[in-house]
Amino acid sequence: MKRVPKPVFFIVALLILAFTFTAVFGIAYYNGDNKTTVIKGVGDIRWGIDISGGVNATFKPAGDYDASDRELEAAKATIEQRMIASGITDYELYADTAKDRIIVRFPWKSDEKEYNAGEAIGEISATASLTFRPGNSYETQTVDKNGNTIMKTPTGETAETILMDGSYVEDAKATLQKEQDGSTQWVVNLTLNEEGKEKFKTITTDYKDKVVSIWMDDVMISAPTVNDVISDGNAVISGSFTVKTATDLANKIKAGALPFELETVTYGNISPTLGQNALLAMGVAAVIAFILIAIIMIVFYRLPGVIAIISLLGQMGLSIAAISGYFPIMSSFTMTLPGIAGLILSIGMGVDCNVITAERIKEELRGGRTLDGALEKGTKNSLAAIIDGNMTVVIVSIILMLVFGPTNILSFIFGEATTGTIYAFGYTLLVGVISNFIMGIFFSRLMLRSIAGLKPFRKTWLYGGAKKNGK
Repeated sequence: MKRVPKPVFFIVALLILAFTFTAVFGIAYYNGDNKTTVIKGVGDIRWGIDISGGVNATFKPAGDYDASDRELEAAKATIEQRMIASGITDYELYADTAKDRIIVRFPWKSDEKEYNAGEAIGEISATASLTFRPGNSYETQTVDKNGNTIMKTPTGETAETILMDGSYVEDAKATLQKEQDGSTQWVVNLTLNEEGKEKFKTITTDYKDKVVSIWMDDVMISAPTVNDVISDGNAVISGSFTVKTATDLANKIKAGALPFELETVTYGNISPTLGQNALLAMGVAAVIAFILIAIIMIVFYRLPGVIAIISLLGQMGLSIAAISGYFPIMSSFTMTLPGIAGLILSIGMGVDCNVITAERIKEELRGGRTLDGALEKGTKNSLAAIIDGNMTVVIVSIILMLVFGPTNILSFIFGEATTGTIYAFGYTLLVGVISNFIMGIFFSRLMLRSIAGLKPFRKTWLYGGAKKNGK
């Protein structure tokens, strides 16, 4: 058996425990009353309507505008894209073409405190029309709740001329940009399509050393001076952005503008079907269940059982990280009760993975193999069975996500209301199984081979073999 350096066990175990701790509890600090989240944890998860409740609203075209069926479906698609971009998967969205109505239901944010339904629906119903205009003339000036100055309503040439609109934008994302003085600020990076590259090159050529303002609807969000000709199709919107406002703006730009302005007909709060008490009860039950599993694994499988518990902690941490938005490249995910069920099922599969490996090692030891031979043969023989079982679940999870996810390719059969709940189950089951592959197969075996190199842990009875002369 190829030996693994002895310190690897301790290094990997400590890294897994540290990662799991930060994935569960997150890292944040306070500056006065303002909380800054460095790493997201369980507290930053957006819970579904069944657990935390949410908002329901009915929209119609503003004024007397008579929207066509195609325009109504386009508005519905834009709202859906905005929710997906915000990591909202537990939603219901319908277009009533007979009455020119759009009905939507979605959960509260994870950090919601005031539960203001009007403010929540304003984020998804804003027209969000992005335009680039010459100059920076505006008519009115106000101050928002944070004390930032807001310039509204373009005038003069700024109002009369639109150099480019948001239709030329291929992608938009919030990033942290370092300035020349060493400070950092949140900006929105725009990636333009091929036609937009040429158009933006012409704009920056014609307006070099002049101001080109950027507007979202009738609000000026930035008014930079063009210093250089930009020909690579990458533009930056700067302003007094926080990570939240920059992300919200990027999501709106990516989703595009609504084909018409929406007017709220009715809105209100939705009460949770389970509530936070049920969530707390599930959390307590999960902790108790994990402790019982840990005791059983250690009693039956000894040292491999201890390593299995460490890998299971890592699997839980990795699954939570994929849901909470721990990794910047992955958006936070809306967690529903079926999603929790998927997570629990994947943890069960992780236990099964470690049990199969431990049993194979015990069989090899009782068959007369040396410790190194038993570890090599046992881990090798168990691999095929583990992969077969997990790959079946991966395929099922992907099918559930495709059928009931944002693509919703079979909604005409199953209906759109199933989108969030079943998609959540498929998603958490998939990330749980992938986490199992990483922790339960790779890292657990790495730790097992490493610790087997330490003299105090080379006794075969620690791995399930018979105890003979203290070995």
